Amino acid sequence: MIGAVASPRIALTLLGAVLTALTLGALTLHVPGADTVGSPLRANLFVGVLAVSAGVYLLAVRVVLRHDLPASATGLVLALAVLLRLALLLQPPFLSSDIYRYVWDGQVQGAGINPYLYVPADPALTALRDPAVFPLINRADYARTIYPPAAQAFFAVVGRVSASVTGMKAAMLLCEGVALLCLLALLARAGLPRVRILIYAWNPLVLWSFALDGHVDALAVGLLALALLARARHRDGLAGAILAGAVLVKFLPVVVAPAFVRGGRLWRPALAGLAVIVALYAPYLSAGAGVLGFLPAYGSEEGFDTGQGFWLLAGLSHLVTLPSVAARIYALAVAACFAALSLWVAMRRAPKDVPEAVVLCRDAGLLAALATAAANPHYAWYYAWLALPACVAPSPAVIWLSAAPVLFYVDPFNERFVWPGLVFGPALVLALRALVRWKRAS
Repeated sequence: MIGAVASPRIALTLLGAVLTALTLGALTLHVPGADTVGSPLRANLFVGVLAVSAGVYLLAVRVVLRHDLPASATGLVLALAVLLRLALLLQPPFLSSDIYRYVWDGQVQGAGINPYLYVPADPALTALRDPAVFPLINRADYARTIYPPAAQAFFAVVGRVSASVTGMKAAMLLCEGVALLCLLALLARAGLPRVRILIYAWNPLVLWSFALDGHVDALAVGLLALALLARARHRDGLAGAILAGAVLVKFLPVVVAPAFVRGGRLWRPALAGLAVIVALYAPYLSAGAGVLGFLPAYGSEEGFDTGQGFWLLAGLSHLVTLPSVAARIYALAVAACFAALSLWVAMRRAPKDVPEAVVLCRDAGLLAALATAAANPHYAWYYAWLALPACVAPSPAVIWLSAAPVLFYVDPFNERFVWPGLVFGPALVLALRALVRWKRAS
């Protein structure tokens, strides 16, 4: 009996040690002072190490899902998660420069200026420029901020405490801490082993996206975790209000809303969410239509208007010449399919033999994964949030999509189909296999 319990724990310990070594090894590939990994060779090596880390992570997930582990294993998982985050927190961001815009937006608001009014390079903001932040802001000369009001409020609050990159990263890690606590509560509520927290806590894409680069998605993840916990506790209005906050951090979380209104529980969360949206937008309405910031132009920059930004259309374009309306047809088809799925999720009765928290997270994970995959952004960190619901309702396809996009940190072929296919192809196979098994079971 002792050996049967000890063997999986030893395996988990060894996998954790390998993951730590790979994470620290990847850090050594960064050239001090550079705002990227360095040379193309170093970048390729770096992503290779991250890909191996993702493989080690998937093996660790397999261990926690297939074996009964002692309660002490949860402490091991959380301790290593904290250690890895601290190691990355102390390093400068070098996979993305987005965090400099966060700090800048906080400084702009600290000066009493609406961040949606000006691009960073506007002469009106000259007095706010500093050598540590301003030179590293991306799109500084042509794009107003793209981040919604909840994110802006967060930037302003953090800026009052610490107008620095490290301070902003630390604030994002606090949001992750909230998410971890909520996940532990959801696992307990579902009667599941708490060691499954590893599915989120050890995910390499989560680690590098939040602890190293401090992406604002960490705030959305923390709010979404709070919303899931509130909904599982039948606090529908509170859940709707918090979910609205997550949506106004990064608009994508709106896709999980149907999971929150299952069983006709619609009006209270909808009204609470609408009230939060109005309250958060109100302080910034002096910008008029500009309150949307760079968002209207972002889709064009990413190639969504021509269709080249979509994985499926990019693949088809290698075979045939696509019509000019291909992107619109794709968007309409995706919208129709997603609307049907949303209606099915909202109206379907939950099985009585499955804990409510599991059903909630399963539906949220399904909606989040399908919407993210359909939009298929080529920035890796957009996929990290998928690890959150997968802790309570693990799905091979969703877990794969939450980790494999570490490959997107390089683009060796400079096109949007072949290399991304290494992520989306296996995800599609895993999803189809799950669908076949579900059909057989039902």
